[in-house]
Amino acid sequence: MSSSRPYLVRALNEWVLDNDCTPYIVVDAGIQGVQVPNEHVANGQIVLNISPGAVKSLVIGNSALEFNARFGGVPMQVFVPLQAVIAIYAKENGEGMVFGSEPGMPDPNGTGETRNAGGSKPKEDRPSGRPTLKVVK
Repeated sequence: MSSSRPYLVRALNEWVLDNDCTPYIVVDAGIQGVQVPNEHVANGQIVLNISPGAVKSLVIGNSALEFNARFGGVPMQVFVPLQAVIAIYAKENGEGMVFGSEPGMPDPNGTGETRNAGGSKPKEDRPSGRPTLKVVK
């Protein structure tokens, strides 16, 4: 099956806007193909306001999200492959969704491994010990 991420990003964007809130996305700037202003990247991630008042020509396709925006007064075409979208949420209340790995997607650590349906490495490849969690703000 195709990825559900583009459908969920489109739906959540519409839901946030319908509730008079501001949609923000969190992007993994280290994913190949991401074109964002690097001076605003922190810890490998960037948070982008994708509201109609902040961007022009927003297109959320099945493989990428793109729009025109100004950063520090400088216009830029932003291009984000949807696999790089980590989360979408409302600025005002934090309501939204954080995305995990999907089957067949590259390992976000860049090792070239693929993930199983649960988003984890196959059991024989997992290191032993306690699981770890990562906080995404």
